[in-house]
Amino acid sequence: MNRLKDETSPYLLQHADNPVNWYPWGEDALAAAQAENKPILLSVGYSACHWCHVMAHESFEHEPTAAMMNDLFINIKVDREERPDVDAIYMEAVQSFNNGQGGWPMTVFLLPDGRPFYGGTYFPKEARYGMPSFQQLMEAVHDAFVNRRDQIEEQASNMTQFLDRSSLKIENTDDAFTETLLTQAAVGLISQFDRMNGGFGGAPKFPNPMNLEYLLRYHEHTGDEQALHVVTYTLKKMANGGIYDQIGGGFARYSVDAQWLVPHFEKMLYDNAQLSRLYLHTYQVTGDAFYRMVAEDIYDYILREMTLPEGGFYSATDADSEGEEGKFFVWTLDEIREALAPLEDELPNAVEIAIAYYGITAGGNFEGSNILHVTNDAETVAERLNMPLEDFQAALAQVKDRLYAARTSRIYPGLDDKVLTAWNSMMLASLAEAARVLGREDYLSAAERAGDFLLENVFIAGGRLYRTYKNGQARLNGYLEDYAHMMDAMLELYQSTYMEKWFAPARLLADAVIEHFSADDGGFYDTSDDHESLIVRPRQLQDSASPSGNSMAAKQLLRLAAYTGDARYDEGARSFLRMVVPVMQQYPQAVGESLNATDMLVHGLAEVAIVGSPVKTETKALLAVLREPYRPNVISALARQPVEDEHNIPLLSYRTLRNDLPTVYVCRNFACQMPVTSPEEVEKLLAEVG
Repeated sequence: MNRLKDETSPYLLQHADNPVNWYPWGEDALAAAQAENKPILLSVGYSACHWCHVMAHESFEHEPTAAMMNDLFINIKVDREERPDVDAIYMEAVQSFNNGQGGWPMTVFLLPDGRPFYGGTYFPKEARYGMPSFQQLMEAVHDAFVNRRDQIEEQASNMTQFLDRSSLKIENTDDAFTETLLTQAAVGLISQFDRMNGGFGGAPKFPNPMNLEYLLRYHEHTGDEQALHVVTYTLKKMANGGIYDQIGGGFARYSVDAQWLVPHFEKMLYDNAQLSRLYLHTYQVTGDAFYRMVAEDIYDYILREMTLPEGGFYSATDADSEGEEGKFFVWTLDEIREALAPLEDELPNAVEIAIAYYGITAGGNFEGSNILHVTNDAETVAERLNMPLEDFQAALAQVKDRLYAARTSRIYPGLDDKVLTAWNSMMLASLAEAARVLGREDYLSAAERAGDFLLENVFIAGGRLYRTYKNGQARLNGYLEDYAHMMDAMLELYQSTYMEKWFAPARLLADAVIEHFSADDGGFYDTSDDHESLIVRPRQLQDSASPSGNSMAAKQLLRLAAYTGDARYDEGARSFLRMVVPVMQQYPQAVGESLNATDMLVHGLAEVAIVGSPVKTETKALLAVLREPYRPNVISALARQPVEDEHNIPLLSYRTLRNDLPTVYVCRNFACQMPVTSPEEVEKLLAEVG
């Protein structure tokens, strides 16, 4: 019997009609394996994964293969986005089994108690690609389970011991938190820069926003132009490449080549949340409107296509539509001509503009079709077409709008419409920050609606969280990353509105992290102390495509320590960062967000307290000094009236007006400079402390 029909995950529901007797992860599946003395076949994937769909179609929908699965194994299907704990544990095992190689779909074979003894990724229905067929693999695994059980038990025990991070040897000193550490990390990242194509390393190529954000911070502190070049060059190459949806906005998950041309076409909320923020920050640093335009295109895409009516955000869109990867996004030359035909009278050279700007050819660059990408900048193409630049840009906007309109008649890729707390919080934080940097009230409204949605649907009184929400149902214990990112979201909303309704949850979440996730030897586990027991309690130290829960928690705890003076928050952050000092020294590319947190620790945070009405012209002028430039190590709080006593936000305690004017206090470690009332004085003080 297939037991997935009552799940809420779109990925699990895609498999609810398989002839496989799937279980969701849980006690029932493990109990069945032990009762029947069968090994477990664990299959992990996600809804936007192309090869997950391929394996499902080839094997899980194939009656003879499903019959073998049902006969030989207890079969468990997991959505990695709902269960990052299960995914992380068994992915590390798969990578160990396969010399560091892993990915999705993930296929792992477990003993009845859940310990892994073999695994891999995609296995074909028929033997090819140098791999056995899935049926051959299952027969071999089952034979080993029956006839070489002692050997498998030993292998599983050794692997479980390897995976166990319940006790780690760490340094108990802060001596390594120095400028030297930060410089060495920046030099290490820059050394891996692809000077021709941007980004780091070769194919496949991922955006790595955390590492780029760190180099932006490094440039801000040191003025290092090489660090800035790595960021700006990479972001321009990415935004001009096929990894970026030139018509609808938003980035795909990664590029299969080194040139950012051919993407895996799925779009993930977490990528676009991080990249929109990075483009926003790069605009702040450079003043180049290109980066602002890309950031706004991403926000507009998210608000148009990835937002629930109630205010949260969907998780992802698939790579495939109509059974073909990328079909929704690619164009033949004839399709371009047909789509632009309605512009013929108004814009006779519309097709010529599209061909010249987006690199369109009759032969295409992807299976006979064209992935649109920018081959030359607007100035070059305008000159080639003998058009004034402004006229060309206006015409290009018409072409883009027309292609988008034509594309809406196509069958859309599948939508993963579950709400994940961590990913929603990432998008919310980016929108809230953009609202105050760009003065966009529509972004602020969207961020507040998303904040209200999360507080109403996944936040539990007292500071606990659910992981996921869909169709009116919140479920699954929140993970460390959910708490860490929601702290960030609440603090960004607070700094954009200065409403305490956003600050209070951030502090409750921090207290919950300290109480329920702390590890005795430092840092935090990915799961809470009241989470279901797994073969090990996972503790992710390194970042992946998004920050680890630990690195993001460290950043937010440092911010909250500056707001409150609570030493528990500061020590919680330090205790984790001490653990990853060796990784920062040797493999900085694996811990970009930890480097960002360490940058905050080494340079300290400027604590800015403002007294005055935020709607007053004088107060707005003071706030602009804080908001318009890139100031990654500044936190701010605002009291609308003078504070004569203790305040719920300790940074605001005893803050009064000076000469009845809106007043700013600039502090570090709760030691404050003299209060000031002019933007020029605020700028001067921030330069001195930061």
